[in-house]
Amino acid sequence: MQRDSTHNATQAHVVIHLCGFLVFLYSFSMLPPMLVALFCKERSWFAFCTTFFTFFTLGGGAWFATKRTDIQLKTRDGFVIIVLFWLLFSVISAMPFWLDDSVGMSFADALFEGVSGITTTGASVIGDVSGLPNAYLYYRAQLNFIGGLGVIVLAVAVLPLLGIGGAKLYQSEMPGPFKEERLTPRLADTSRSLWLTYLLLGLACSASYMLAGMSAFDALCHGLSTVSLGGFSTRSESIGYWHSSAVELVAGLFSLLSAINFTVWFVAFTKRTLQPFRQNAELRFFLLVTLLVVLITAWQVWHAGMYDATDSLIHAFFLTSSMITDNGLATGDYASWPAHTIVLLLMASFFGGCVGSTCGGIKALRFLVLFKQSRHEVHQLVHPRALMSIRVGGSVVTERVLRSVWSFFFLYILFTVFFIWALNMMGYDLMTAFATVAACINNMGLGFGETVSTFGTLHENAKYLMCAAMIMGRLEIYPVLILFSRVFWRS
Repeated sequence: MQRDSTHNATQAHVVIHLCGFLVFLYSFSMLPPMLVALFCKERSWFAFCTTFFTFFTLGGGAWFATKRTDIQLKTRDGFVIIVLFWLLFSVISAMPFWLDDSVGMSFADALFEGVSGITTTGASVIGDVSGLPNAYLYYRAQLNFIGGLGVIVLAVAVLPLLGIGGAKLYQSEMPGPFKEERLTPRLADTSRSLWLTYLLLGLACSASYMLAGMSAFDALCHGLSTVSLGGFSTRSESIGYWHSSAVELVAGLFSLLSAINFTVWFVAFTKRTLQPFRQNAELRFFLLVTLLVVLITAWQVWHAGMYDATDSLIHAFFLTSSMITDNGLATGDYASWPAHTIVLLLMASFFGGCVGSTCGGIKALRFLVLFKQSRHEVHQLVHPRALMSIRVGGSVVTERVLRSVWSFFFLYILFTVFFIWALNMMGYDLMTAFATVAACINNMGLGFGETVSTFGTLHENAKYLMCAAMIMGRLEIYPVLILFSRVFWRS
C-alpha cells in the first residue's frame, strides 16, 4: 500500500512538473497578439497581458516548485499530461476572449472559440468576424498555427535540455497507427525538423496569398490558418470575401499540400527529390479520392446551373480540398449549394488527409488499410487455402496495426453517432446535428443547417458537448478513453 502511494505521489509530481512547464511555455504565445494590439492601439492588449502574466506565474511556479533531477517520463504519464495539458491549453486559449468586455463573450462562447482554434477546427461562435480587432484576428490564426502541429512537439525539442526524455509525449501526441516513425535519430532534432518544415510551408502559403491579391495582414493570417488546416479567417465571408479564383486556387492547393505527411515533406527537402511523394502509397490514395470527389462535386454544381464549367471546377476544387482535409475555409455561398453535394463533402471530411499531417478525420492511411483488408477478405473467400498478406507501400501490415485501425474506426463512428444523437435530443434537426458533429469531431469547422453561418446559435450545453468532440477528434479518442480505463489506474 505504501509503495503504491509513493508511486502515485511520484507520478503526480512528474505530471505537475511537466504541465507547469508546458503552461509556462504556452503563456509566451500571448505576447505576439499583445504586440499587435499595442501597434494597432487597441484596448485588447490588456486581456493578452493579463493572460500572459497569470499563466506565466502559475506555470512557472509549478515547474520550479516541483523541479527534480531524477524525473522519468513513463507511458502512463505521457497520456495524463497530453490530456490534462490540452484541457489547460483550451482554457488558456479562451481567457483573452473572456476577459475582454469589448468582445462580449460568455465563458461557454470563449471556451468554444479557444478550443476550436487550438484544435484547428475553425468553427466560430462569432457572427461578425470582420468587426473584430486586428489583435484577435491574428490571435485566432496563431491558435490554429500553434495547435496544428502541436505545442507538445515543440516542447519535446526543449525537454531533453531539461534532462527529461520526451519520447512518450511525442508518441502520445503524433497521430496515426505508425507512431514509432522518426525523421531523425534524435527526438529533439525530429521536432525541430517538423517545425521548420511547417514554418517554411506557412511562409510559402502567405506569400502566395499576397501574390493572389490579399493584403499582408490578411495573407499572414490566412497563411497560418491554411497550413494548419485550421480554417479561421479574418473575414465573415471567409475566402469568399475576395471573389477571386486565384485566392481559391491558392487556398485549395495549400490545403492539399498541408495534408501530406510531414515526414514525406522532410525527406523530400533534405534529399532534394520528389521521389518520396511518388513512392508514398497513402498520398497516391489520398489524391485519387480527392480527385474523384472534386469531379463529382464540380459536375453536381454545374448540373444545378450554379456556375459555368470553369467556375464549377475551381469552386469544387477549393471547397472539396478545404473540407476533405478538414481545413474549413469556405466561399460565402457554399450554403446555397445542393444539399446532397454538401452531404457528400461532409462525409468526405471523415476521410481527412494523410497521417502525420495537421488534418483531422479518420485519415487516408486508415481507409487505405481498411480497403485493402476488405479486398483481402474477398480474395480469401474465393481462395480459402491461399496464404495472403496485406501490404501498404511494400510493407506488410501487421495484425497489431489491423486491430488498431479497426478499433479506432469503430470508436470514431461510435462517438460520432453518440454526439449526433445527443444534439438531436437537445432539439436540433438531424441535418444540423450531423453537420455540426462532422465539423467538430473531424476538426473541419463548416456547419450546415442552423450552424451554417455561426456556431453561436448552439445552446450552452451543446457548445460544451462540441468542445468535447473537438478535443476527442484532435487527440484521436484513445488518450481520453485510456484515462477513463480502470486498467490504466490499476497498473
